[in-house]
Amino acid sequence: MLKNYTLILFLTGMLVACNKDDKKVDSLQSDENLTYVDPFIGTGGHGHTYPGATVPFGMLQVTPVNGISKWDWCSGYHFSDSIVVGFSHLALSGTGIGDLNDILVMPINKKIDFSKEIKGRDDLPYKSSYSHKNETASPGYYQLYLEDHNVNVELTTAQRTAIHKYTFQEGDDQSVIVDLGFAINWDRPLATSLNIEDEYTVTGYRHSTGWAKNQKVFFVMKFSKPITAHELYKDYAAIDDKMVADSKTAAQFFFDATKGTELKVKVSLSSVSVENAKDNMEGYEEGFPFEEVKTKAENVWEKALTNIEVETPVDSLKTIFYTALYHTQVAPVTFSDVNGEFRKENDSIDKAENYTAYSTLSLWDTFRAENPLLTIIAPEKVSDIINSMLAYYDTRGILPVWTLYGNETNTMTGYHSIPVITDAYLKGFKGFDAEKAFNAMKETMMQDERGLKYYKEFGYIPYTSIDESVTITLEYAYNDWCVAQMAKALGKQEDYEYFKNRSEAYTYLLDAESGFMRGKSEDGKSWREPFDPKHSNHREHTDYTEGNAWQHSWFVPHNVEKFIELHGGEEIFTERLEQLFTENSEITGDNVSADISGLIGQYAHGNEPSHHIAYLFNRAGKPWRTQYWVNHILNTQYNTTPNGLSGNEDCGQMSAWYVMSSIGLYPMNPASTEYEIGSPLFDKATINLPGGKSFEIIAENVSDKNIYIQSATLNGEAFNQTNISHEAILKGGKLQFVMGSEPNKSWGVKAK
Repeated sequence: MLKNYTLILFLTGMLVACNKDDKKVDSLQSDENLTYVDPFIGTGGHGHTYPGATVPFGMLQVTPVNGISKWDWCSGYHFSDSIVVGFSHLALSGTGIGDLNDILVMPINKKIDFSKEIKGRDDLPYKSSYSHKNETASPGYYQLYLEDHNVNVELTTAQRTAIHKYTFQEGDDQSVIVDLGFAINWDRPLATSLNIEDEYTVTGYRHSTGWAKNQKVFFVMKFSKPITAHELYKDYAAIDDKMVADSKTAAQFFFDATKGTELKVKVSLSSVSVENAKDNMEGYEEGFPFEEVKTKAENVWEKALTNIEVETPVDSLKTIFYTALYHTQVAPVTFSDVNGEFRKENDSIDKAENYTAYSTLSLWDTFRAENPLLTIIAPEKVSDIINSMLAYYDTRGILPVWTLYGNETNTMTGYHSIPVITDAYLKGFKGFDAEKAFNAMKETMMQDERGLKYYKEFGYIPYTSIDESVTITLEYAYNDWCVAQMAKALGKQEDYEYFKNRSEAYTYLLDAESGFMRGKSEDGKSWREPFDPKHSNHREHTDYTEGNAWQHSWFVPHNVEKFIELHGGEEIFTERLEQLFTENSEITGDNVSADISGLIGQYAHGNEPSHHIAYLFNRAGKPWRTQYWVNHILNTQYNTTPNGLSGNEDCGQMSAWYVMSSIGLYPMNPASTEYEIGSPLFDKATINLPGGKSFEIIAENVSDKNIYIQSATLNGEAFNQTNISHEAILKGGKLQFVMGSEPNKSWGVKAK
């Protein structure tokens, strides 16, 4: 039967491929863009992405779950695995901590026994093996053949409703498991419930604690066939009822196999209530239009993938680019229900008035390039994201750090909602209350939590006060600069002066003799000893966050000129910067952070603190070294395999770096409203802007050897600078480079 089914899959795939080929004759470029996306990129190695179905910034991520709670399974799935325990409806894209994977559903062809205690994946009676040969994924669609149950699973989703399609073997029993707590997960279930409302409908909830401390997921699930029999379980015992509630519950539902081999399931979720989950099925109350939803998801993705279009004869570059562009639009995720309601961590129910609330805000990562990219490719989302952050501020009196399912996780350092707000306001976004946003920024940076007490007292954070003092000081200095810029734009001169002065906190920590940012004592006179710039200790007993002094000594994006002066001038600065990339890659220490990956010398592209560094050469009179190293990173840190990301995707940041750098631009200072120029990979990149305008970036003669800019023009006029403003891009036009194999050391360099 498996061989016959595989043949059917093959012939179906050939038919689809032929139809695609026929379609391409008259297709738009967008149709082609969709075919280049490979959701499996990043599902191997340390990428931590998931391959399942979602729509741009959608509420649901319906995806396979391997059932292992280890670091490389943070999304619930890893390409190295071959066991699946079900399909969940919430997932994280590329994070360094795991959670979600809620409302687990698994089709099987036999009755199972839930009476035995489950201590791990091997004990799950419904798990199945699978092969990547019978697995496919594309934007908005996922398919997997379950070898142990002879069931083909297909998944697709709209913004708030997912649809499953299961094809069983002729004559096999048809059954579905819903597991709300027995399978091992990242979080711990606190209260769960399953309720059979009628022969087609099951509702319930799953309340849990994990990375998100107060996670409440309500659901409605409808089947295309009536439930003919069922078994409900709690505490490993069957319950003879239509409703069950406990810390861990599960159910097995049975269906009439004589009424066709196909069973469909549709699922909607809510953080608020079962009733809201039912409302979130709006538009899909009747029927199970799997193909219609799949086609709509593909069409939405096609449109999203035309925001930037690239031209190159190298198909692998298109695959990397469009997959990266795809990954930049899977997070943050819709959190408010169709009626605007959403739950906060204190269990209050808020309502998004005239905006959509978002969660999964990985701000330590995304403020660097992902959020600036969204101001270009998804401007309609920008104010909504900021309004979401302000809603969380209303609860805590502090802007969010890392928001997951409405919960503040306080994960990572700094308050990088601040540069996101500043960047948006300075770029002209007006869909949020700027005065409220500024007050939130100011209050956040004037409170005492997370080391700010010491920062205010000493002007920096002494290493004797808290761990990661150097990284935190540098990031607070940048946050202060952003507050100052917002104050200046709002005419608040006193606040501008105060936060601008505080933004020079980095000057306390630079050891000019060695060139490293180092931990300093409370007396301001002595450094932490002994000192090894290659030493890493993960999160404790360290001055650096997920890295070492080599990687964390370069974060002064707001005042690079003064930073260079403190080093002793451009020559010393660029020598040290060059050494970062050419130093040997040894990392010392007994508890080295696993996040240090993608090493080029001591530069670690697999983690975000390194992402701006190659662009610093632009400001130090050697833009050709920016061009060289950016090109090197583009070509060595990304590829088309499941291991195609050199580190955690981190909700779009790793991909945003590629998207922007590959077209020749990067926001080295994310709130400056300017983009540094690097080394474009493509013959042509077109940014399609609102109002029918476009901005073209053309790289004449570009190739794997012709990586250096020889000359440039902007709208036909000579262009001899290494940055361009957001405003200039929004006007539309054409930035044209002539590329060559040798550096032009006079292009982009200021006369001295």
